[in-house]
Amino acid sequence: MAAYILRRLLLIIPTLIGILTINFIIIQAAPGGPVEQTIAQLQGLDTNATARISGAQNDISSQTASNTSGNGSSDSGYRGAQGLDPELIKEIEAIYGFDKPAHERFWQMLKNYAVFDFGKSLFSDKSVIDLIIEKLPVSISLGLWATLITYMVSIPLGIRKAVRDGTPFDIWTSSAIIIGYAIPNFLFAILLIVIFAGGTWFDWFPLRGLTSPNFDELSLWGQIKDYFWHITLPVIASVIGSFATLTMLTKNSFLDEINKQYVLTARAKGLSENQVLYGHVFRNAMLIIIAGMPAALISIFFTGSMLIEVIFSLDGIGLLGYEAVINRDYPVIFGTLYIFTLIGLLLKLISDITYVLVDPRIDFESREN
Repeated sequence: MAAYILRRLLLIIPTLIGILTINFIIIQAAPGGPVEQTIAQLQGLDTNATARISGAQNDISSQTASNTSGNGSSDSGYRGAQGLDPELIKEIEAIYGFDKPAHERFWQMLKNYAVFDFGKSLFSDKSVIDLIIEKLPVSISLGLWATLITYMVSIPLGIRKAVRDGTPFDIWTSSAIIIGYAIPNFLFAILLIVIFAGGTWFDWFPLRGLTSPNFDELSLWGQIKDYFWHITLPVIASVIGSFATLTMLTKNSFLDEINKQYVLTARAKGLSENQVLYGHVFRNAMLIIIAGMPAALISIFFTGSMLIEVIFSLDGIGLLGYEAVINRDYPVIFGTLYIFTLIGLLLKLISDITYVLVDPRIDFESREN
């Protein structure tokens, strides 16, 4: 097993490089990068950039009047660069690191990332690590509670549905699950706001933030209540989609195992249903659930939480990544991509190790030989 873990850890390196390479090519080919955005701002054009111009850009802005008043012309390939002095364009490129060829920038990025140096955001005076650390508690709070509640409810419910397959309980719970699965989590979030957050019906829960403005002044018990008061609706909205999927996955997995020969043999030996279910079926049926945990964690933390964070004004990782893509904040884009791809690969390895702990008959090392 140790040799298998070592090989998997070594494979993380080329996997990370491959993912970064593909995304680097795609991002570089996309129009509207930071240089183009700065040029547009200097020309007074309207853009959708929401990030603030950095201090270096402000220095360039003050220089623009003298450079543009002389009717300077530019041979730059950037759209909208006509009328700007070529030296000014070069200064803008140098600010963002675009004064070097793409392959040199990519190689420098790989060397920096090898020592976890992700640089600074192009549009804020903070390092990428500081931004992630600042936003991470919100996403961790939302993701962990959503994952915990999903698994605590879905697995027992799925087992119960498998044991009582075809009964009225199975039918009406399946109907409720299908309805929940059909409603997107962001739409369900809006519905919760309308009903419980002062929209139309009740004003029971707050609409913005993870804590109240006077959070630091509250007692310990008051802080706990305030935190759960704010997190309740976002967590419920995050759970709805994954709850339905995991419940049906658990049910189908247990149904497949219940009909196998070893279950009939265990019953023939006089074991009780609980002994058969949790002593034999549970270990085998849970393998597919364990395999899906890394993907579930990643999706709940980032892809699934982005819209929830926007709707409930939660300043987390999902919102950070979205704004970085919109503003072409390359250090934030690639820094978060690198960190969370690495986390995903490590979680996948952990899930494989958990496979062996749950069922010692599984031997990944022998399969590779």
